[in-house]
Amino acid sequence: MQGLQQFIAFAETAKHGNFAAAARELGQAPSTLAKAVARLESALGVKLFHRTTRQVRLTLDGERLFQRCQRVLAEVEDLQAEASGTRAAPSGLLRVDMPVYYGRRFVMPLLADLVRRHPELRLDLRLRDQNADLVRDNIDLAVRIGKLDDSTLVARRVDRQGLALCVSPAYLAAHGAPRRIEDLAAHRRIGFRLPTSGRERPWQFRQRGSAVELPPQPQVHVNETEGLVTAMQLGLGICQVPDLLVADELARGELVELLPSCRPEPMPIHVVYPSARLLPARVKLAIEALEGLRRRENAAGAPPAAR
Repeated sequence: MQGLQQFIAFAETAKHGNFAAAARELGQAPSTLAKAVARLESALGVKLFHRTTRQVRLTLDGERLFQRCQRVLAEVEDLQAEASGTRAAPSGLLRVDMPVYYGRRFVMPLLADLVRRHPELRLDLRLRDQNADLVRDNIDLAVRIGKLDDSTLVARRVDRQGLALCVSPAYLAAHGAPRRIEDLAAHRRIGFRLPTSGRERPWQFRQRGSAVELPPQPQVHVNETEGLVTAMQLGLGICQVPDLLVADELARGELVELLPSCRPEPMPIHVVYPSARLLPARVKLAIEALEGLRRRENAAGAPPAAR
């Protein structure tokens, strides 16, 4: 346990920025913590802090260790609480990373219900359309759409997202409907500009059993997914968007789907989290809650079959 105490001393010092505040938190003398951190640095062969008379600042090695320490120590705390029976309900901070529109519409309602049932839980919700490094950013779990590139993460498939080519009824009344993929060149097109790279996302189709990509070459560029819906509703052109994003608009007749038989294969949606033997109770509970996305998927049914 002596080694564990050294890591605790290091983590608390990093959290508070000086030995005195960390010592008050742990009920120990500052010199005791300073010696524990020095022994840890000697054992690891690295310098963890830049020290001044009033404060300490993490080195690059210290930052990497601190990010991992927080997760490991949280797991130890959960294990101790569960073993002693002192924790009646999950508690603590749950950090979740998710795509913007999908997170707002589907993930956040499930997590809000989770907090209502377990008020000791706190949430740190990060909505963005680029993948985070879960270990580096100290994130408990993330929701990701599409192919998974990081094989070090544990993944559970919970949903799927299709792509639908849509337009407003007003645009159809004025310009008519394309009957083939090739006809799209004669229509006004709205493109999604990826926020991370600034590139246009190509449209994807399935035709005669094969995947087809088409650069939209749009007359209107939008860099936010829900802005695409607004652009279509205003009659600015045709756009390909996630079917989950426009399900309500299609049901109300505010938008119309074009070429449904040419939809590409749907993309899987996963909940992912770092591989670990022990998951904190709050993370386990969140994963179970997000399994509700699979129930939503099953209720929605399968997308139209491509021909």
